[in-house]
Amino acid sequence: MSDIEIIETPRVMLSVTDAAACLSIGRTTMYELIHSGAIETVHIGRLRRVPADALTQFVERCRREQHPKVP
Repeated sequence: MSDIEIIETPRVMLSVTDAAACLSIGRTTMYELIHSGAIETVHIGRLRRVPADALTQFVERCRREQHPKVP
């Protein structure tokens, strides 16, 4: 048998459920963040998807707001 190396490409778009799991929050909370405009989503046909970088931006924004740098 030969060894097969599987290389997984990072996902660029996530379902709302998968995005919620990435943030360790529930689906309802995720939808609240989406509807408030805190997290960006895009529609692909009838599907709503969360760009992976939108999660990173959300976390960075939360960190800045909760821990502002004092000059």
